[in-house]
Amino acid sequence: MRYLVLTGIILIMLPLILLCLYRLPFVHPISTLMVKDLVTFSGYDRQWVSIDDISPTLVNSVMMSEDAKFCSHSGVDWDALNSVVSDTIDGEQTRGASTIPMQTAKNLFLWNSRSFIRKGLEVPLAVMTDLILPKRRLMEVYLNIAEWGPGIYGIEAAAQHHFKTSAAKLSARQAAYLAVTLPNPIMRNPAKPGRGLQMLARVNERRARAAGAYVGCVG
Repeated sequence: MRYLVLTGIILIMLPLILLCLYRLPFVHPISTLMVKDLVTFSGYDRQWVSIDDISPTLVNSVMMSEDAKFCSHSGVDWDALNSVVSDTIDGEQTRGASTIPMQTAKNLFLWNSRSFIRKGLEVPLAVMTDLILPKRRLMEVYLNIAEWGPGIYGIEAAAQHHFKTSAAKLSARQAAYLAVTLPNPIMRNPAKPGRGLQMLARVNERRARAAGAYVGCVG
């Protein structure tokens, strides 16, 4: 029992300690998927880039696509999450309720497969992540660990791989394609978008252009 309690304390304290470390601008976190690629000798491409060197249009596009309430919630969009839980209980088809802090916490500390256990761990970790990391730093970390294709992590590697340009020079349309790729980066290719992806990108581009105060916390 003593060892179980000690293990529990370590599992709780480790993310807390790492998140405090990740506040430092010269620390460049890696995701659990990147660790897996290293352990399996698959290798990956990730080039850390400051949020100052990322196109603001890309930041707006990702926020509008993944988490439009990023600046106003504290890690979890409780209304959306409650709606998903209710739909699941009623046996209805559910929509995503994952916020950028939730995705960041998952990428940093958890595994990728869907399960209620993972989601149960993801929620408190997201609240902790949002509490410790300033919004601007949180977005910077997310954009540098998000997966944009097999072995492609972070926006700089994604921009170079898919569009042969830097994260700073992405056009509005390129930013929109990259943003709408995030929900399924293995199946979606922003450089070769199908009709459905093109439609999503056009909607995203309009929303990013009109984002206004929604993105003020990372300005």
